[in-house]
Amino acid sequence: MNKTISTILITGANRGLGLEFATQFAADNWRIIACCRQPDHAESLHTLKNTYEDQLLVHKLDLSDFAAIDRLADTLHGETIDLIINNAGVYPPALQGEFGRINYDAWLETFRINTLAPLKMAEAFVTHLERSRLKMFAIITSKMGSIADNGRGGSYPYRTSKVAVNMVAKSLAIDLAPRHITTILLHPGWVRTRMGGPGALISAQQSVAGMRAVLNRVTPYDSGKFFAYDGQLIPW
Repeated sequence: MNKTISTILITGANRGLGLEFATQFAADNWRIIACCRQPDHAESLHTLKNTYEDQLLVHKLDLSDFAAIDRLADTLHGETIDLIINNAGVYPPALQGEFGRINYDAWLETFRINTLAPLKMAEAFVTHLERSRLKMFAIITSKMGSIADNGRGGSYPYRTSKVAVNMVAKSLAIDLAPRHITTILLHPGWVRTRMGGPGALISAQQSVAGMRAVLNRVTPYDSGKFFAYDGQLIPW
């Protein structure tokens, strides 16, 4: 990705990795379409907008509301979007995801946001991507969605939602290939965010810088692959 003006849409841009993506891409002279559920309460995002007023647009988007995704796509009709980062996601309370304690309603909601919403985003914004130069659709997933890497068990709702979205991305890589759209899965690492907790191994800055380096390197040949933030391929 070069220094020419390009446009990125980021979900969950109000905090954590989403906010850091917005910060780094804005500093690199990209136009940012920053989406979050409650823009009125996104103080850090609005602070960033004060710095990059002409580059950053903030839009309300609740990914559990698929009609809202369609409305935003209609609002942005005519926009060219080079890169979509499907960052927003949920991790249900740990005790609700363990054997014998499953909250099945929370599991369904986890699937709706972590798995179904990225596919809905692809369907709603495919023409925006198709007319761009970069044509890239990225999904922030997790190593916890790797069957080969599961050595601890538990976390049924989150693990299964990530396994499923990994398969969504693999199918998108095939289905969107005729449109020359590249689909990439990214594992951010264990990051010090509200989701990752204060004891996590790396900062949001390190994680996002690493994922951006991966996005800089990938080609259409890599579509459907699952990369860690450090560039390593993750087993399925």
